[in-house]
Amino acid sequence: MISPKLFYTCLQNVGIDFYAGVPDSLLKNLCAYITDNAPRTNNIIAANEGGAMGLAAGHYLATGKTPVVYMQNSGIGNAVNPLMSLTDKDVYNIPVLLVIGWRGEPGVHDEPQHVKQGKATLPLLEAMGIKYEILTGDEADLEAQIKRADEYMSATKEAFALVVKKGTFADYKLQTDRKSSCTMEREDAIKLVAASLGEKDVVVSTTGKISRELFEYRADNNQGHAQDFLTVGSMGHASQIALGIALSKPNRNVYCFDGDGATIMHMGSLGIVGEMMPKNYYHVVFNNGAHDSVGGQPTIGFDIDIPEIAASCGYKTVVSVDNEEDLKQTLASLTDNEAPLLLEVKVKKGARENLGRPTTTPIQNKEALMEFLNND
Repeated sequence: MISPKLFYTCLQNVGIDFYAGVPDSLLKNLCAYITDNAPRTNNIIAANEGGAMGLAAGHYLATGKTPVVYMQNSGIGNAVNPLMSLTDKDVYNIPVLLVIGWRGEPGVHDEPQHVKQGKATLPLLEAMGIKYEILTGDEADLEAQIKRADEYMSATKEAFALVVKKGTFADYKLQTDRKSSCTMEREDAIKLVAASLGEKDVVVSTTGKISRELFEYRADNNQGHAQDFLTVGSMGHASQIALGIALSKPNRNVYCFDGDGATIMHMGSLGIVGEMMPKNYYHVVFNNGAHDSVGGQPTIGFDIDIPEIAASCGYKTVVSVDNEEDLKQTLASLTDNEAPLLLEVKVKKGARENLGRPTTTPIQNKEALMEFLNND
């Protein structure tokens, strides 16, 4: 395995010291080390991977120095536009070192949402004309791999990708963890919201631990999963899936269980909800100020006013709570308020160690939900 400190130092040795990206579980140890050691202005956790590419390009234009963009391979989709129309050699010819976590690597067991992306990762890079190497995971090879990447980018001004397999980086624990005054566990908050729903209500839950906690709540209470759509991939798009359902099923109350990182990733979606004004739309954002599912790296969730942003986008009602008693009181009369409605629930970072994963397949989830929606 590779020490995150060694990787960071090897990049410093070739003059690379600017980072932007979206954290990934395979890169969490590296991302934690960068967070602890890079100046805040030199490590920006972006709203999404495309935004990270823009930050990287701006850094290069201002300094002439090659930047790093880190991401999970699922984020390549967000980065394709700037990779092809901004940094590509046929446009502005800007070098960027891509550090990409290879979820769903063929032959390695992973969750279903990563399987297709895992197969497509290397062909996608090849289709975009991006040269790459797979990190060997051997520290003896690291300096040479980084040297080859740096020499290629210096000579061509093109992007180069280092693809990271599971288990490549050695453990490192984030030291500069942000302290929060929130006392409520997210899982407890999810249980309270789910328990308040009617039997005809629909839930669209975002990727990561929110969907996992909702699934376990249903299982623990011997409930079915038909009224929940577990968005196991497509980070940031749960709110628009929920909107599509709400507009097509105006007789159903539709709830989006969202996270702060997912909401921020495609924040423009709030404006679309406000513009369409669905009267049956309830957007619940569980805000813990962190990308909890991929290592707990910070978001700007506690630094911005999500309810106020939603109100500016046209949501008719916005509410924020940070304790169990206020959440209970709010839920007791939630649907008496005009929708679209956004409820921000501020919660603690973290989840229990034995949190399980959905035992149904995505296809089974889809088919059960569609049948549930058709039984008006």
